[in-house]
Amino acid sequence: MIRNGIDNIKEYSRLLRGKRLGLITSPTGLAADFRSTIDIMHEQFHLAALFSPEHGVRGDQEAGALVDAYRDPATGATVHSLYRKDSKRLTKEMLDEVDMVVYDIADVGTRYYTFIYTMLYALEDCAASGKPFVVLDRCNPLDGVTVEGNVLKDGFRSFVGNYSLAVRYGMTAGEIAVMANEEMGWGAELHVIRCSGWERSMLHPDTGRVWIPPSMGIPRFHSALLYPGTCLFEGTNMSEGRGTTAPFEIIGAPFVEAEMLAKEMNALGLSGVHFRPVYFKPTASKHAGELCGGVYVHVMDERAIRPVETGVQLLYTVRRLFQKDFQYLPPFRENGRPFIDLLCGDALYREEGTDAGAMLERFREESAGFALRKSDYHLYN
Repeated sequence: MIRNGIDNIKEYSRLLRGKRLGLITSPTGLAADFRSTIDIMHEQFHLAALFSPEHGVRGDQEAGALVDAYRDPATGATVHSLYRKDSKRLTKEMLDEVDMVVYDIADVGTRYYTFIYTMLYALEDCAASGKPFVVLDRCNPLDGVTVEGNVLKDGFRSFVGNYSLAVRYGMTAGEIAVMANEEMGWGAELHVIRCSGWERSMLHPDTGRVWIPPSMGIPRFHSALLYPGTCLFEGTNMSEGRGTTAPFEIIGAPFVEAEMLAKEMNALGLSGVHFRPVYFKPTASKHAGELCGGVYVHVMDERAIRPVETGVQLLYTVRRLFQKDFQYLPPFRENGRPFIDLLCGDALYREEGTDAGAMLERFREESAGFALRKSDYHLYN
């Protein structure tokens, strides 16, 4: 049986007992029997505070919503937001309420997903304040072996990429915490409560665990598997499928000729995928209520697919076919970088004349370097 860190919590009760615990979690913080980590910690230990990432500890906040402190009705613990307008950090006042901070959130194995940076910010804050930090580790749904994409460059850090990771990094949250703590020299008192039974080659379906959506935008495993590539469209005027039943699986816009795009993409012969022409009207987000043409990206082979390559090739094909209408979105703030640069961790996608094939070859070299670097921090064989 595959067990995540929370399922092994009793073996570490000595570490947690008698301490005021602050828990960073989300609706994915569940044990194998579907009991929430919040309830388990409240029943067995002293749960002094909850720290809320994006989407909230109960999953009742929209993507990007900014939330003030409130009291959790089920436990009575104060919920402090780590997704505030002015900061996404633990403050001194928050840390004064606890003796130890515990982290338990399912990851999607992709650099863009903000929960990893919530963890790393908290780890750094705990190191600075002398508070121990505990990661209740979880299996990486995209396996612990496959590495894809480029490595984030200095000068392109943001909340969708704040550490020098490859796009698909093939590590667990606990392993990333160990790596960052050592490489950054934070010196935190870090404890990782490990998974058991997990093998690095396992994709999520191999674990036998139920898929719990880490957010409304990732409703299925295939959404997560495509996300390293199709999330790039969040930096463009294309719909990435938000407001449909298949976010990150459906990509399109009102100016896209669906049949043409599908034919061009299938002609590339990309491994593990098939592109089906679709028409759709998003109910929310970009192009809400407008008829869009596009493609449904079907995963035909979960192990053969290389989602970063798929996303890059789709991006460049759309840009070539519909160059009159296709656009990268402007920066969110004055003098800021365009969102596509933050997702890329580089300015490559906007450079004129860039060849997709040559860029992907460069990405493979960076991936290989990162795979070697990360192997020093593996906690699982």
